[in-house]
Amino acid sequence: MANETAEYCVVHITAPSPEEAKRIATALVEEHLAACCSIIPGIRSVYRWQEEIHDDTEQLLLCKTRTDHFARLAERVREMHSYDVPEIIQLPITRGSQPYLNWIDETVSGRS
Repeated sequence: MANETAEYCVVHITAPSPEEAKRIATALVEEHLAACCSIIPGIRSVYRWQEEIHDDTEQLLLCKTRTDHFARLAERVREMHSYDVPEIIQLPITRGSQPYLNWIDETVSGRS
């Protein structure tokens, strides 16, 4: 374990369907906004929206990137997402394997 700065992050994004999750993940990786987006299918979300309680199955994307890419990534997700208010949450990576962090750098910079 090496780097102890928060220049890397994981971005949580939920999507209503496997197809939408794959479309978003593919675009973020193709556009070098994320090095990797893992899709966790079949999560269950209970939430309040427009004064009603909803209980829906969603897909969770875990996108690994650099913090300086977050604003562009979030903007791109909002352009593609079917929700009025999509979940786009940045969580810092406070430590990580240096080879993995290097790979994130290379991938989002377009060098790999």
